Amino acid sequence: MAAKRALVVDDSKSARVVLSRMLEKYGIAVNTAESAEAALDYLRQDHPDVVFMDHLMPGMDGLQAVRVLKADPATASIPIVMYTSQEGELYVGQAKAVGAVGVLPKTVKPIDVTKVLYQLRLLPDRRDDRPSELQLIEPVGEPAALAGPAGEPRPQAAPAEEPVVDARTRGFVEAVLKEQSLELRRFMVAALDSQAQRLIAELKRPEPEAPESLPPAAPRAPERPWPWILAFGATLLALIVLASLYWQSSQTARDVEQARERLERESAALQSTLAQVREAGRAQVQPTPPAQSPGARPRVEVLPVPYGEPPLSANRLEALRTLLAGLERNGFTGTVTVETVAGQFCLEGSADEGYSLAPPDQPVSGCDYRGNPYDESLTGASRQPVAFANLASSVRQRTNGGIQLFLLQGPPDHVVAAYPAEARATAGAWNEAASANNRLEISVLAK
Repeated sequence: MAAKRALVVDDSKSARVVLSRMLEKYGIAVNTAESAEAALDYLRQDHPDVVFMDHLMPGMDGLQAVRVLKADPATASIPIVMYTSQEGELYVGQAKAVGAVGVLPKTVKPIDVTKVLYQLRLLPDRRDDRPSELQLIEPVGEPAALAGPAGEPRPQAAPAEEPVVDARTRGFVEAVLKEQSLELRRFMVAALDSQAQRLIAELKRPEPEAPESLPPAAPRAPERPWPWILAFGATLLALIVLASLYWQSSQTARDVEQARERLERESAALQSTLAQVREAGRAQVQPTPPAQSPGARPRVEVLPVPYGEPPLSANRLEALRTLLAGLERNGFTGTVTVETVAGQFCLEGSADEGYSLAPPDQPVSGCDYRGNPYDESLTGASRQPVAFANLASSVRQRTNGGIQLFLLQGPPDHVVAAYPAEARATAGAWNEAASANNRLEISVLAK
């Protein structure tokens, strides 16, 4: 049987290496592409058995690429699996809506890849009967039938789903209930008034005169008070009914008011979240900091970043916040540039098992990998978190543009400690220089 083939599309080199090695363990031939555009060019010439597509990439993103592939009859039948750092049912629904057969997390595990390959029938069927953690195909079918007395199957009733009532439906139902309540009230009042009028008319009706030929009528017995008791009872019943209707209307009004207040709170929270997201998006696209004037010497502070930590962690953000507060108190005006530089470490291990620092006495030539896979796997949002964007916006507003804060990504060759010669260097000496180069540089330049 011919070997199965896969295409891995990701702008991160380390992510491509990790997923490729997982697939190669199953004898699957892997080709890679570093962008959606390169993947489209490849798929116009060759058709693999499956495509693993990253979501967030420069230029065309993964969802756009899936739409293009599914619109082309030549590539529409190729199964596409998305993998992303996004979470939640919303993204899963978006991916399946454009044609993806499933979604994997960006921190993909070998077990996830195994289940995908089995479900796409790219591996021999050796699955057990346990349910899969990745649902590529929605479950189809009815519940098992129950046997009746005559041996005939009797279907079980499917559990009813709880209806979802939006604000428009709630308002319509409340209006109908209010109208029915008013109509019932008018009907009860009219019926009781008609009954009372009939009883009063019967009480006021004159008695017929006796004919002269007849003997005088016997004296009448005292009139019994039953008609008045009935009229009083009917009136009392009407008052009770009206009171009950009024109480129900009041209760409905209170429920509506509580629902309105809850919706207002939720709307305010949503508006606040959207404002933060918009502010973060504006901060990610900042203008290029102005060029330094000749002879100007910026003040530079260096903050070391341990291997495996994000550059803008909480403690380094707090140090940056303290620095900006001091500059603001002293009336400083100018630019503050934060530059992240990644050190190139001597590592051992693999992409699927994970990397760790090599033993200090090991020669550099024996390193499994030299670089910074953690830095390569960081997304734009990870490099510039919302906290940094909020800090840049707040200091710009407080100083009326007097202090401008910028974030740059420095090249790996921007070193402060030279790496030793590879021929005789050990991993300990090499990683010591890499730790010095793995840093956060804060440059302060006055106008």
